[in-house]
Amino acid sequence: MKKKIRIITILLLTLINLYASKNIHSKIIYNTQTQSNYDNIWKKDLNASIKQEINNRKEFLIQIKKIKKFSPSLYKSNMRLYQSINNWLKLNSKIKQLKSFEIQLYKLKNLNNYGNIKITSYYTPIINARKTPNETFKYPIYSIPHLSKKYKRLPNRRDIYHGILKKKHILAYSNSLIDNFIMDVQGSGIINYGLNKPLMLFKYTGENNWPYTSIGNILIRNGSIKKENMSIKSIRDWSKKHVQSEVKHVLEQNNSFVFFKPMKYKSICGASAVPLIPKTSIASDRRVIKPGDIILAEIPILNEFGKFTYTYETKLLISLDVGGAIKGQKIDIYQGIGEKAGIIAGFYNHYGRVWILKHK
Repeated sequence: MKKKIRIITILLLTLINLYASKNIHSKIIYNTQTQSNYDNIWKKDLNASIKQEINNRKEFLIQIKKIKKFSPSLYKSNMRLYQSINNWLKLNSKIKQLKSFEIQLYKLKNLNNYGNIKITSYYTPIINARKTPNETFKYPIYSIPHLSKKYKRLPNRRDIYHGILKKKHILAYSNSLIDNFIMDVQGSGIINYGLNKPLMLFKYTGENNWPYTSIGNILIRNGSIKKENMSIKSIRDWSKKHVQSEVKHVLEQNNSFVFFKPMKYKSICGASAVPLIPKTSIASDRRVIKPGDIILAEIPILNEFGKFTYTYETKLLISLDVGGAIKGQKIDIYQGIGEKAGIIAGFYNHYGRVWILKHK
């Protein structure tokens, strides 16, 4: 009897998940089941004067080659689309000619009443660290503890900062608490141990499953940073002007905490195990944009201060990564490694039009 109940429960949960997945898609993608409807939608967008030239052709084709080499199964499942896009690009065709290559566009919706979705960015920071602590390098970076009698639930950020985890879980010590926090948010970091030691990659391996609270929003609410000036750089600048206890107090308001796994550094790969090409790969919600999906996106162009210039560039992007904060109608563009990439990534919190490309 118990076995039958368990089987029925599993079937019900499966049906609920399938319904939820379909429901997500029905809410965010235009209905393009008929060719006439597809044509009407596309003509409407053409009237909205999308730029016809693709800004990142070369980088996009390199990313496709990376997929073919590092994830043959992902490449095979999308091969017809990839080949059609490749042919389209080789002929320097315009976006309005995609239909001639048997490619349809499915536009994502959003709730801002303009048909746009949120566009953010992320990057890979470089963290200076040591394997043993000293007066400078004293901020622990942790591996994930296993749940046990001692850890029935993983502790929150405040408790971790106060040393509740055993030393055996410490991977390294950095010289900056705010750098550790930024690595948490970005999901990975390159660790520089100095002394000509090889670089290591600390990759996301899990989190404590406590609620995430945006530190940026906290600093905006308490008047520390103006909303229009919010970025990773502004958070870092704020931290430099305050004593460590004040910085820690603010960071502790975000209970969520990320743990890492050390790996040899060769290249930065996403969740699809494919090396990421900057400004061409994205993290997305897999319920909305599946791994390997190609999207056409109007990306807001920002000036050197991160301000929107009211102009856009058109890019082809590929979904190869995921992120804990990437939910629903949103894309997160990978910007690359290091400080410059971090500044650019920190500026992006804008909206643009996005289409998923599918082979007919």
